Amino acid sequence: MPTFLERSAALPHLGLGISTEYGARRSPGALDPRALRREHPGLGGFLEVGVEIERGLDADARAWVADGGPTTYHFLDVNLDEPEDLDPGWLAAVRGTVDELRPAWLCGDAGLWHFGTRDRGQMLLLPPVLVPESVAPMAAGLVALRQATGHEVLPENPPGAFFVGPMHVLELFAAVAEAADTGLLLDCAHLAMFQRSRGLAFDAGFDALPWERVIELHVAGGSERAIEGLPVVDDDHGIEVLPDTWAIFEGALARAGNLRAVVVECERNPLPDVLPLFRRVASAWGVDAR
Repeated sequence: MPTFLERSAALPHLGLGISTEYGARRSPGALDPRALRREHPGLGGFLEVGVEIERGLDADARAWVADGGPTTYHFLDVNLDEPEDLDPGWLAAVRGTVDELRPAWLCGDAGLWHFGTRDRGQMLLLPPVLVPESVAPMAAGLVALRQATGHEVLPENPPGAFFVGPMHVLELFAAVAEAADTGLLLDCAHLAMFQRSRGLAFDAGFDALPWERVIELHVAGGSERAIEGLPVVDDDHGIEVLPDTWAIFEGALARAGNLRAVVVECERNPLPDVLPLFRRVASAWGVDAR
């Protein structure tokens, strides 16, 4: 069987894109992805659709697909390290959604999307426990989902204010990528949160990552807050990107030679407000920002 690096040659170059999830555009002042694509084709190259199977696809995602716009499928409802999560009913619904979206690949935060059984009342997102024992079950889930859908599945490093376990998050995901023979999605804002939580430099752990497997990057704004005196970052997808997120992004661009896509996560902000953010990302990557 071909290795991931051999298989990756067939993955399309999607360019710059924007993320969305069910009902995102209905928020006051939210970005209209189709308007971005019409007015600035170089910035709205594809739509990363956040999918929770229980909710399905909204009218905006379906309209994007009807226009012929490229997509990726970002799962919001599976704990990859729990085999019972990949049950036949869920997988059948995933395959149906894949048929509708026609995504270039699947991706999503490889963490804890729900506690207990999959249920609307138990949905959350926590990072994985950073220990070697987390590698094999997560890798097995990635392989199973890839085989069930026929699409590459890129795990993403999740956000978090606190991380449990001695491993660096990049060390864990490097081991998962090797065990599953898969690519990676590096979220620069999420990594900045981890580095801050450990008091590390922005590029700590870079040497552990197999950069040739990094297919997609995310850039997003975050707000610095204090909770009872404890500094944290709110992963709010706003327009103010923290300096360490920019440093990680620029460092990643210099290393990720197999990069196919960059998502700017800013879906609940007006178009005029996000254009400077898109243009800075485009300039750093050297793509057309028109």
